[in-house]
Amino acid sequence: MTDRIELLDLRVDAVVGALAFERERPQSLSLDLVVERSFAEAASRDDLTLTTNYAALLALAQAVVVDGQFVLLETLVYRVAEALLASDPAIEAATVTVRKLLPPVAQQVASVGASTTQRRG
Repeated sequence: MTDRIELLDLRVDAVVGALAFERERPQSLSLDLVVERSFAEAASRDDLTLTTNYAALLALAQAVVVDGQFVLLETLVYRVAEALLASDPAIEAATVTVRKLLPPVAQQVASVGASTTQRRG
């Protein structure tokens, strides 16, 4: 069985993109973070200290995104996934999805994005 912690639609304003105007001001992003880790013991004991701290994961992801000022969304999702794995040895895998909510494209599209799943080891 795989246990997952899902943190969906974290909103972050950050500088990201390859176009000159994208480097000048933050854009609105939405991130989904899904970490795989056993939480059987935490669930059986109903003990918060035996699972991963959601708030810490959210703060870490936000800091990586804001501080990174990445050119590529692909780089952004890799860096966030790597940081999540490094933050807690109990996390076996991290899936990170990012979407630009107002992408700079001519077509009408709700968002553009990238996603990765990184596994420990």
